[in-house]
Amino acid sequence: MSDPSINDANTATFLFEVDGIDIGWFMEVGGLEVSIETEDVNEGGQNSYVHKLPGRMTWPNITLKRGVTKTNSLLDWLNESSGETFTANGNVVTRKTAAITLLDRTGARLTSWEFEGAFPVKWTGPSFAASSAEAPTEELEITHHGFRVHEL
Repeated sequence: MSDPSINDANTATFLFEVDGIDIGWFMEVGGLEVSIETEDVNEGGQNSYVHKLPGRMTWPNITLKRGVTKTNSLLDWLNESSGETFTANGNVVTRKTAAITLLDRTGARLTSWEFEGAFPVKWTGPSFAASSAEAPTEELEITHHGFRVHEL
């Protein structure tokens, strides 16, 4: 990605969508990473190294942060996702496809991360202190089954 606006955090924002519906704009995104577990295999007679075999991929939860807004879209999605479907094993959350899209200062879409099997697991509202000069923020945490990157 050679576009300098992608690297300028002061001019970019992130759009969060669920099944193609805008949930909101965010200034900070965390957790865009993946790790691959490995399994060590010792080969008889091979003493100079241990074979490393790939294992499961693990994906941490994604966190999105923004200033408090007048919309309730985050809480609406959280409430909608908390137990619509039931099975013999208990409560099963309906998972959706979510996307985080990086936008430049003109609103042009630069790149996008699409998450399979996403649902919200935590929302945190602002902490209030009369002496604080910080703007109130809210944070959303989602879990997922992995992501794909789409350059636009």
